[in-house]
Amino acid sequence: MEVNEPDLSGTYSYADYLTWRWEEMVELIDGKIFKMSPAPTSAHQKVSMELSRQISSYLLGKKCQVFAAPFDVRLPEANKSKKDREITTVVQPDLCVICDAGKVDEKGCLGAPDWIIEILSKNTSGRDLRQKFDVYEKAGVGEYWVVHPSEQTLLVYVLKNGEYTGTRKPFVKGDKVRPVTLPELEIDLDLVFV
Repeated sequence: MEVNEPDLSGTYSYADYLTWRWEEMVELIDGKIFKMSPAPTSAHQKVSMELSRQISSYLLGKKCQVFAAPFDVRLPEANKSKKDREITTVVQPDLCVICDAGKVDEKGCLGAPDWIIEILSKNTSGRDLRQKFDVYEKAGVGEYWVVHPSEQTLLVYVLKNGEYTGTRKPFVKGDKVRPVTLPELEIDLDLVFV
């Protein structure tokens, strides 16, 4: 289906998503189009690069891989096939760690990454904290981190029995955080929040 201007009230699949040729980036959540924000701020980029650096350095020679946006993560609904026309959620997390190489293909990731990190921006914070939280939980993403660059806070959610449980208090500058996905890795928030 060729769509010149996104019809935000329509319902679409990954097959539709593949045909779109728009200048702006979009995500597809439960069949609905969401425009992504303009280019990230320098604070967002610094946080992304530092997290990526720490994670990438740790993963050298290991089976897990880290990917940064833009990188399509296709999340099929449970009990549905993984055909393009049936996938209605395609997101581009800021960072994701995937430990099952079988989920990575030339189009991105098919299935739930082990760990997703979203870095909040003014235009996407509501979606990251609500819609994506629900989508990641439902899809079985084992660990979800939400970073707030301007507040210099980190919220950590871990999937237990199909639901996210979160940290009692946010992590802040000065903390060192070990992801459940990679328990030997220690993320130094002093380097993330400069």
